[in-house]
Amino acid sequence: MHKSISLFLFLICHVIGSYVLAQRNLFEFGERRRLFPSADEKKAPLRWMQVNTSDTTWAVKNEVLTCIGLPIGVVRSEKMYQNFIMRVEWRHLEAGGNSGIFVWCDAQPEAHNRLPSGVEVQMLELDWVNQHRVNGEKPPIAYVHGELFGAGQSTAVPDNPRGVRSRAIENRCLGKGEWNTYVVVCVDGTIKLSVNGKFVNGIRESSQRKGYLCLESEGAKIEFRNLEILELDEGYILPEQVVDRL
Repeated sequence: MHKSISLFLFLICHVIGSYVLAQRNLFEFGERRRLFPSADEKKAPLRWMQVNTSDTTWAVKNEVLTCIGLPIGVVRSEKMYQNFIMRVEWRHLEAGGNSGIFVWCDAQPEAHNRLPSGVEVQMLELDWVNQHRVNGEKPPIAYVHGELFGAGQSTAVPDNPRGVRSRAIENRCLGKGEWNTYVVVCVDGTIKLSVNGKFVNGIRESSQRKGYLCLESEGAKIEFRNLEILELDEGYILPEQVVDRL
């Protein structure tokens, strides 16, 4: 009996310890602030928690975050966000590279692809369409210029439909080695995306409207810089539109 209890306690501690290890703080990158901060309120660093990548997947140097792309998975923000504006610069370092940022995300990867549910703000290198032909046909070029879509269990209505996804109405992304700037406005289930200085895409009626931010590692080396989150006032939200707190 004593041995059974000891074994049970050991297994419980192992499971809890593994979860804590997986959700530990991994690095700081970017800043967040309120739209109208109080007199004593300052910018705060964004802290990122390990989900299912590795310690060597990410590295911050000279205020640039580098992701090597392996293993496939995500890191998540320490806190959840509802209404906010996100500004970020990114560039791929490999032709055909794939990555993105999830917003309103549950940060709980699915077994089949290691990626969570949320609205994905797609970040693809321009050569992706040449490398992923189907029966000799290239995907639409708009695919690599900032698509928005509900990933996993998350759903949304596209402004510019390509199936359930929303495509950019103008091709504005730059290729390998060049910095792109995204401004992402997220308010009450609606998202608008500006690519390099012009709003060209959007979705609405997202099923998830408060959740984590997740940075995606998806097989290719990518760099991020100048990530800023401007927190806006909260709006009316239903309990089922908020992801589970981790």
